[in-house]
Amino acid sequence: MASIQEPEVQFAQRLASNEKPIRTKAIKKLRKYINVRSHNPTGGFTGDELLKLWKGLFYCLWMQDKPLLQEELSNQISNLIHSFRDIDGQLLYLESFLQTFKREWTGIDRLRMDKFFQLVRFMFRQTFEMLKRKNWESCAVGRFVELLTAQLLQSSSGAPSGLQFHILDLYMTELAAVGSAELTADQNLIFIQPFCKTAAKTKDRSLFSAICNSIFSTIIDQAPFAIEDLMKEVKAEASDSDSGQASEEDDKEDQLKGKMSKPVAKKGTQKQINGNISNEEEGDDDDDNDDDELLHLEESDSEESCDEDVEPVLQFDYAALADKLFELASRSSTPSQNRQRLYKIIRVLRDLNEGIFPQDEYPEEVSTDEDDEMFGSRKRMKRRGRRMDEEEDEGVP
Repeated sequence: MASIQEPEVQFAQRLASNEKPIRTKAIKKLRKYINVRSHNPTGGFTGDELLKLWKGLFYCLWMQDKPLLQEELSNQISNLIHSFRDIDGQLLYLESFLQTFKREWTGIDRLRMDKFFQLVRFMFRQTFEMLKRKNWESCAVGRFVELLTAQLLQSSSGAPSGLQFHILDLYMTELAAVGSAELTADQNLIFIQPFCKTAAKTKDRSLFSAICNSIFSTIIDQAPFAIEDLMKEVKAEASDSDSGQASEEDDKEDQLKGKMSKPVAKKGTQKQINGNISNEEEGDDDDDNDDDELLHLEESDSEESCDEDVEPVLQFDYAALADKLFELASRSSTPSQNRQRLYKIIRVLRDLNEGIFPQDEYPEEVSTDEDDEMFGSRKRMKRRGRRMDEEEDEGVP
């Protein structure tokens, strides 16, 4: 009698099928299966079962052609994390995903790498979305940070460098896209703590450089935009608090105007010539008002376009981040090369806390391109003159 296969094995086989209709049906049934089983009190998945499912999901994307269909499939796979009932199943799904990609990463050819890059990005986006739906609970965020450290950053994790670098590249962008409007500076510091600790103790030069460039340099480069967003929030809160008082004052002014007599015509709005009333000045005023409105609209459009170009950024307490990095970098176990570069980053962060941006260190008076060309041409002419003098001196007996 033939043994009955496990449901996870059957799903994996159908997900990796050569025929697209079979794979599409398998994805839909898998979503329902996860939803029903995870909501069963006695159910739930084990790590081995999710690893079998993820192997099928991996090769389901492997078999998919055409960029738009690949994007749709990656979106479906990443959204499966929301089908689990509790945080345990969701984090186990993420852990199985990382374990599968660590195992299969070196076997991905360059023609298929882009769609797997996209799936990694979508998985982290939906993971942050899952944490957002849980109101960024400290317990859930802490467990996610521990999982990320164990599966990706520790020397014993066995994570390929390409996977590490890609996650570092997308980490700040996806976190800002999901949580920039809600996360506080203290919460953002918790999200980057694993990278701070790894930068202070790793001996992998490429990983250390990637952390500095993708995490710390991004924070420094986005500092002006983060401060601008913070000022906008402060102004918005101030305007909301003042709106109640302003509305009461407007009501009082309206009541006073109602008690006043009929309004008198403004001076200069009408002009009488040969018994006729001319509205030339009024027309001029209207034209001026129209021009002012057009200018105001153009300015507002330009401001909106500038705001649209700027991506969401995260708020950070630069002093707290500098203190954290200094605490880690000053330990005796920190490699000297890591300590030197971290100290430079710490100085920049402390300057940012004082309102000094890195670009402010450059002199204000910078020569124009024309001055540079003239200066360069003068130097070349002086060099030519010196060479000619030397040749003449050599030619004289």
